[in-house]
Amino acid sequence: QVQLVESGGGLVQAGGSLRLSCAASGRIFSINVMGWYRQAPGNQRELVAAISSSGSTNYADSVKGRFTISRDNTKNAVYLRMNSLKPEDTAVYYCNAQVVEFFINERPYWGQGTQVTVSS
Repeated sequence: QVQLVESGGGLVQAGGSLRLSCAASGRIFSINVMGWYRQAPGNQRELVAAISSSGSTNYADSVKGRFTISRDNTKNAVYLRMNSLKPEDTAVYYCNAQVVEFFINERPYWGQGTQVTVSS
């Protein structure tokens, strides 16, 4: 079994910054893509940013130039630096990892979610 534990959410004023962290633990052989998703009330969950094991990144248009995703493969961790936050960034942010476990094919795992609230 694999667990993803997130931290770093909170309340911030518009224009401020936050850094989210997510660490995976358990019977992990390797992790392919890791990413951050978010879901605001009444909306579907959407991709914010993703990063491959080799470091290639992909961002939603709404966060390009403001958010930066990174990862530490030695710690099975992924991070999201969020700058110039806007009220529309308010959502629950979820960590996702495509994990290859020992003797088990790749499958997705999700964190428990962390609330990010940006006040105007």
